[in-house]
Amino acid sequence: MFARLSTYQGSPVPAKGDLTASSRSAFQQVQDLPGFRGVYYLLDRASGKAMTLSLWENEDTMRGSEDRATRIREETTRREGQRVVSVERFEVGFSQLAP
Repeated sequence: MFARLSTYQGSPVPAKGDLTASSRSAFQQVQDLPGFRGVYYLLDRASGKAMTLSLWENEDTMRGSEDRATRIREETTRREGQRVVSVERFEVGFSQLAP
């Protein structure tokens, strides 16, 4: 499995508030791409720093999603008033979720 970690910086986010709508919109745009296995959206509301960790079946499918992922990042950051700080790619050495 491979992962792409995108880091963003924006304004602080109010402590209350549901982030589901904006996150679900981005998810719906990638969920049907070949090799997509999942995504996490991480946020520090106080600082406005956020990250998305997308998971891919293998390196080829991750690389094959690059153009679409770039467009989604650009659209989302423009809409949310953020900027892209970095985009990194990793091989997942180990993963385990508790049942």
